[in-house]
Amino acid sequence: YDAEGFLDHYAPGDNSMIILLYSVIAVFIAALGLFIHAVNIKSAYKTQLLCEAGKKPSKFAEDFRDLFDKNMHTTLLTLPAIGVLVFTVLPILFMILIAFTNFDRAHQPPGNLFTWVGLDNFGAVLGGNAAKPATFWKVLGWTLVWAVFSTFLNYIFGMIVALMINKKGIKCKGLFRTCLVIPIAVPAFVTLLFMSRVLGDLGPVNTLLQNWGIIAQGTHVSFLTDGFLAKVTVIVVNLWIGIPYTMLITSGILMNIPEDLYEASRIDGAGPMKRFTAITLPYMLFVTTPYLITQFIGNINNFNAIFFLTQGAPNTTEYFQAGQTDLLVTWLYKLTVTYQDYNLASVIGIMVFVLSAGISLVTFNLTASAKKEETFG
Repeated sequence: YDAEGFLDHYAPGDNSMIILLYSVIAVFIAALGLFIHAVNIKSAYKTQLLCEAGKKPSKFAEDFRDLFDKNMHTTLLTLPAIGVLVFTVLPILFMILIAFTNFDRAHQPPGNLFTWVGLDNFGAVLGGNAAKPATFWKVLGWTLVWAVFSTFLNYIFGMIVALMINKKGIKCKGLFRTCLVIPIAVPAFVTLLFMSRVLGDLGPVNTLLQNWGIIAQGTHVSFLTDGFLAKVTVIVVNLWIGIPYTMLITSGILMNIPEDLYEASRIDGAGPMKRFTAITLPYMLFVTTPYLITQFIGNINNFNAIFFLTQGAPNTTEYFQAGQTDLLVTWLYKLTVTYQDYNLASVIGIMVFVLSAGISLVTFNLTASAKKEETFG
């Protein structure tokens, strides 16, 4: 009791995030219960059919032994399946539901609960004349441009390097491969952080350009602070990291191309360029199409290359809480960690998933790798 005789009682406030999380868990438990019930009904029906046929149903001890014999796959896959549901499916479903709420910095539980708002967040991101949809479409456009250039430039230059190294008559092939593989040995984030300092406005590159008289004293080349130049810079720096991977992959494939194909083409009078376009490139694309799709989707979600090199800069007032080099994934990071706009970040996360899944499924099913599988020709 206080001095005035009133009873002081402190009760914890409601937390809409915990309520939503418990609701999702309750749905999972209910779905699991329905699944177990359906399995029991199916098992009982099979037992009834065995009894009607005059056969003896298996006992519990026999079913238990089967879990380590003919039903061993069920025993081994149960725990991984539960892990996928708990650590993958449940967080994804929770994130999707957040997109239909107003969970932002103005609605932080338990001080201020968030509520359902339907499709308002999707409308705010995709439509209207405000800064949010303008930012989304511009960031999406740059994300696709970045993914295309980062994927195909790395692929083309990596293939060219592999062809040069594997050309007959080239000496010290092992040395060249070792030198080109060194960037892989260094963690990518270390290289990116190093390049962000080297290419900074006051970094060594600008200092050398001033000392050599290429640019005037007191000026600098805005490698990372000019909108267009920063985009070009991150693509070029990414080549340093990505080309060695492609070179290694394509080197192995080049060694497996049947030499008979080249001999037949030489007899037919095909030149080097014709042999490349008619044999080498089609064979490479046939084998590496799944790798290209994987790299393209990986570049759409390439958080490290942008965050460690430019942090999304340069910033601009035309964008909503994003910079000119931000990808959708780095913009999503800023919305969650820096600005606590979890609802908008969830919408963008859904968009990234739809984009990545759509491109992967459609592109792969249209390729020769999926249609012809192991055949080539």
